[in-house]
Amino acid sequence: MKAARLEAGVLEIQDLPTPEPAFEQARIRIHSAGVCHSDLHIVRGDWAGVPDTMPVGHEAIGTVEALGQGADRYIAVGDRVILGLGGTGGGYWCGACEYCLSGEPRHCAQTQGIMGTFAEEFCVYAKSLVKLPDSIGDEEAPLACGGLTAYGAVKKLFKHGVRPGSPVAIVGAAGGLGHYAIQIAKAHGYTVVGVDVGEERLKFVESMGADFVASPEDAPALVAAEFGGVAASLAFTARIAGFQLGLQLLRRSGLFVAVGIPATSEGNLEINPFEFFAKDPTLIYSAVGNVQDMRELVDMAAAGKVKSHIGRVAKLSELGTVFDELEAAQYVGRAVITDLGR
Repeated sequence: MKAARLEAGVLEIQDLPTPEPAFEQARIRIHSAGVCHSDLHIVRGDWAGVPDTMPVGHEAIGTVEALGQGADRYIAVGDRVILGLGGTGGGYWCGACEYCLSGEPRHCAQTQGIMGTFAEEFCVYAKSLVKLPDSIGDEEAPLACGGLTAYGAVKKLFKHGVRPGSPVAIVGAAGGLGHYAIQIAKAHGYTVVGVDVGEERLKFVESMGADFVASPEDAPALVAAEFGGVAASLAFTARIAGFQLGLQLLRRSGLFVAVGIPATSEGNLEINPFEFFAKDPTLIYSAVGNVQDMRELVDMAAAGKVKSHIGRVAKLSELGTVFDELEAAQYVGRAVITDLGR
C-alpha cells in the first residue's frame, strides 16, 4: 500500500505492507485524509521534541475492512467511519483512570495517539471510531481533528460560564480550525468577532457567519467600541502575536482559550503581572476532544450546522506541494487528500 512517512525529516511516499489489526483494532480502507496545520509543523520540524521519523496524518474517513479480536463489539466490517480524534489520545486509552472517567482520555497515562492516515489502509483502536451517515461526504474528513478541536474549544465556553449571546473573538478565524469555530459558536448562540489577516480572508470569515470581522490591527478598537472587551477569546492562530492579541481583546474576568500551537521558535507567551492582576482572566488550553464530542459534532454536521470549507483537493503524491501551499496561506479552509493510491 502507499503511505506517507517522515524519514529523518524528509517527507516520503513509500510502499508498505498492508497492516493487520491487533486486539480491539479495526483496519480502515482510507477514502480521504485531511491535511492539518499540525501535520505541517511535524513535517517542518517546528516543535522541539517531536521525532523526525514517523508516519504522518491523523484525520480521515474510510470503511472498516477487517477486525482484530474483540473489535466486533464496537464496529462492523463495512461500516463507514471517521477517525482521528485530533491525533492525540485517539489511539488507545485505559477507560478507568480519573482522566478517562472525566472525559479527558488524552491525559491518560496509557494514552496513544493516531498518526499515519496518509495511507491507503490504517489500523486504529475500534473504540475511537464514529459511524457516519450517508449525508456526510468523504470531503468532511477534516472534522476528525479541525472540526473536533474547534468543537472542544467552544464547549469550554459553557464549562467556564460564558453564556450564549456573549461576544467571543476567534483569532485565526479563516483558518482550518477557525472557520469551524465560527459555525459552531454561532450554532450555540454566541456573537462572533472573527479576526484574520487580509481582505479576502475577512470576506471568507464573514461568509462563514461571523457577526463582526476585523484585522489584527483594527480588532482592539472594534471590540472596545462594540463590547468593551469580549467575554472570551479563542486563539486558533499558530503565532504568539495572535495569542497576545486574544488576551488584549478580553474584558475583565474574561476567558482565554489557547488552541493553536505556535512553532517553538516563536518563543514564549508573556504576561505582564500587573495587567494580569487588573484584568483577572482565566487562561486555559483546549486540545481536540473525545469520542462523545465527535458523535455530537457528526450530529451537527448531519443537521447542516457545520460544514468543512475545502480549499484544496489533492492526491497523495502532491502532499508535499499541499504543505508548501498551506505554509504560504495560499488557500482558506482545509485541504483533503482524496486519492491515497497515487
